Amino acid sequence: MEDTDAFNSRMTKLLMILAPKEGAHSTLLEGVNLMRVDRYSPPSPVLYEPSIVVVAQGRKKGYLGGQVYQYDAHNYLVLSVPLPFESETEATPMHPMLGVSIRTDLSILTELMVTMNRPSLSAQASMPQGICSTPLNHPLSGAIIRLLEHLMGAETARILGPQTVREIMYLVLCGEQGDALRAALKMPGHFTQISRILNHIHAEYTLPMDIKSLAEEAHMSLSVFHRSFKGITSTSPLQYIQTIRLHKARMLMVQAGMGAGEAAEQVGYESASQFSREFKRLFGKSPMQEVAHVRHMFVVK
Repeated sequence: MEDTDAFNSRMTKLLMILAPKEGAHSTLLEGVNLMRVDRYSPPSPVLYEPSIVVVAQGRKKGYLGGQVYQYDAHNYLVLSVPLPFESETEATPMHPMLGVSIRTDLSILTELMVTMNRPSLSAQASMPQGICSTPLNHPLSGAIIRLLEHLMGAETARILGPQTVREIMYLVLCGEQGDALRAALKMPGHFTQISRILNHIHAEYTLPMDIKSLAEEAHMSLSVFHRSFKGITSTSPLQYIQTIRLHKARMLMVQAGMGAGEAAEQVGYESASQFSREFKRLFGKSPMQEVAHVRHMFVVK
């Protein structure tokens, strides 16, 4: 059987072809994206959707709630809820960071869970975290390589790609961190309720949100809601909402060319000055400086 180095070498070669330039690259499969970074990037705020992230070369580290989550050629990342955290990238022009992100599809996960017919997690099971890293094994590496090979052609991507994505999700469900994905669907109690609230915030972040109302929607007391929310996201509900809005505003400014005032209004801020203060507190730069920095880093025109 091929060893880990051989898997990594093949994965790296494919990603060098599919992602020839620095930046994020969409693919022929919705929800499957490629990443390439050619230089060191210090810890900076990022926002990930629920996803599986595999790095073939280079190293990324996620920082959340005092914990460090390393994902590299030997470890992959699983996010079961939409989550903002800080990410650091170790890469050089001669040794770029190359990776693939696969958005978790709840319909596929549900189908797999029904087909697998495994017992649900009990209400007494410990609450999984919203983010975790775990060793990358040969079966999963092999499936990722097949997915990348399918992406080399439009026909193979369209016909064979979806079933390989399904295989990858099955392998993750069977792996050490499968509980996090199973919990997002099946676990009775607080994880499912908080996960539903997080997805609601992610979808409706432009609307006014009252923490008490969110707690009632989750069928929890305010104190239990705060405690459960922080246990999964390592942040408070108010800070989470604020961070989601700031990330969305940054995306509007970078990708849609909006000014800070317009972006602030679009994501639900009533005060432009408050938006600027909170933006600088999160990203360490003013909105104009951060947009210029992101465009320089990823050559956004």
